[in-house]
Amino acid sequence: MTASPTRTARWLLEQHRDRRTFRSFPPGIRPANLADAYRAQACFVDLKARDCGEPVGWKIALSNPAMQRLVGLDAPVAGRLLSGQVVAGPASTRVGAYGRLLIEFEIAVELGSDLPAPGGRCSREQAGAAVAAVRPAFELADDRSADYARLGDEAFQMVADNAWNEGAVLGMRREDWTALDLEAIAGRVFCDDVPVGGGRGGDLMGHPLDALAWLAASAASRGMTMRRGDVAILGSLVTSRFPKAGERWRFELEGFEPLLLSIEP
Repeated sequence: MTASPTRTARWLLEQHRDRRTFRSFPPGIRPANLADAYRAQACFVDLKARDCGEPVGWKIALSNPAMQRLVGLDAPVAGRLLSGQVVAGPASTRVGAYGRLLIEFEIAVELGSDLPAPGGRCSREQAGAAVAAVRPAFELADDRSADYARLGDEAFQMVADNAWNEGAVLGMRREDWTALDLEAIAGRVFCDDVPVGGGRGGDLMGHPLDALAWLAASAASRGMTMRRGDVAILGSLVTSRFPKAGERWRFELEGFEPLLLSIEP
């Protein structure tokens, strides 16, 4: 029997509210397939929106094929951003507010026009034509201390759980983004002024706009359209990190002012 998307979503909401450690779906809750997992995600987002505000954007997870294989999928995962969880930097967050906080270091875009994907297809050029501005971003996520070695059996839970998103911190906004080489653009990450990693725009599915095009096609496959004014974060240039209280994180995306995030207890 197919699991009820609403029942799945309510179970996930309880897990987050009680800050419970990641565990397998109980009987009768597990989505049967990817389409069912996205239906559960839609219900979960609707429930979260009561406390966290309406959807204002999108995220992409598992843009790296190696990470896809780790969790038993063959494609990235899409999720939503909620208005009450998207803030401008510099910002701070509390580790105590999450089961286990993880942060990522992303390129974000703001859409200046709708980005439909008729027939589930969107090109890099179509995606770029819809972009009004580019910004650096931190993604805030909560994996609830998941055991990554066992995620291959729980891939649909990550999908239903809105790809673990708990918000985003947005940095400097550039409308003249076409002057940038988004494929070559470099990003560097520092913790307490110590460098911890770096990457380039091409690490995001070959090009950030290819990641955006994938998001548009993914949304269209589920009867949705990315809308003017939406924000999309396109994947991390650096491996996810688990921050500790007292740390100060800095993300330097080439051509932008540094973006700062403080971690509180």
